[in-house]
Amino acid sequence: MESEAAVRAVTISGPDAHTRAPQAKLPAGACDCHAHVFGPQQKFPYVPEASFIPPDATGEDYVRMLRTLGCERGVLVQPSIYGTDNSCMVSVLKSGLLPMRGIAVVSADVSDQEIESLHEAGVRGVRINVASTTKAIGMDQVPRLAARIKRFDWHLQFYVRIAETPSFIEEAKKLPVPCVIDHFAGVQASGGVQSEAFAALLKLARLENVWFKLMGPYRISKLWPMHPDIAPMGQALLETAPHRCVWATDWPHPNAKHVPNCGDLADALAGWIPDAAARSRVLVDNPAKLYDFR
Repeated sequence: MESEAAVRAVTISGPDAHTRAPQAKLPAGACDCHAHVFGPQQKFPYVPEASFIPPDATGEDYVRMLRTLGCERGVLVQPSIYGTDNSCMVSVLKSGLLPMRGIAVVSADVSDQEIESLHEAGVRGVRINVASTTKAIGMDQVPRLAARIKRFDWHLQFYVRIAETPSFIEEAKKLPVPCVIDHFAGVQASGGVQSEAFAALLKLARLENVWFKLMGPYRISKLWPMHPDIAPMGQALLETAPHRCVWATDWPHPNAKHVPNCGDLADALAGWIPDAAARSRVLVDNPAKLYDFR
C-alpha cells in the first residue's frame, strides 16, 4: 500500500460529474457493459509503467452514474494501468453496490486457483490488449489461455485495431471461446461502412463466436455529441450479429479528448438503434447471456 506522499500526480481528466438522465428511458435490466474504476490511489496504486494517471473514480461514483442513466447492471473492465492486479475491480464486484460482472487482466501463467477466485468474485472473462503499449499476454499465448478458461464459460475481450492487425480474423476464428471486440476495433466512422477496415469488422461479425461492444463513439467519430455517422456501422453490425452486440459507456472515459456526458451516450444509442425491441436486446438480453446475469 502506498503512503500519501507516494501518490502520483493526475495526468488526465475525470468523468463529467453531472450525468443527465437520458431522454430515451432505458429498459428494465439495462446493462452498461464496459467501465473502469480507479482508486483510491493510496489503496490501489498503479503500475510503475502506467501510461496515464487518472483521478479517483470509485465504485460509488460509477453506481451513482448508472442510477442516473437507469442502468441496473454493470460490467467492470480491468484497466491497463493496474496491470494484472485486479484487486481494485474485485473490491467493487464484491461490494454489493449493484449486480456487476468483471473482465480481468491476467498473466500467461495465472494459476487455476486465481481463476477460480476471480470467477467467484464475478469475473467472466479476460481482456487481451493488442492495441496499446501496456500488454500482459501476447496473441501467441491466447490459445492456451482460451483452453484454460473455457470450462468456466469465460470469454476473451480484445482491444485491437483491426486495420493494423488483419491476421486477427483468422486467429479469432480458431478460438474455442467467445471473443468480444471493444471500441469498434478502432475503425474510424469517417471511412464509412464501405471502408476496408469496416469490411474486416463485418468479416469478424460473421464469425459465430465474435461479439461487439457498441461503445466509445467519441474515439472514432468527430460528430460530437450524438455521432450520427456511427449509426450505419452499428446498424450493419446489428444486422449481421443481432444477438452478439452489447452497449457500454466506457466510463470514466480515460484519455478521451472530449469527455462525454453518459446521458448523451445513451441517447446516441437510441439514435443508432431506433427500434425499441432491438435496443432492448442490446441493453438487456445479450448482456444477460454474455455475462451470466441470472
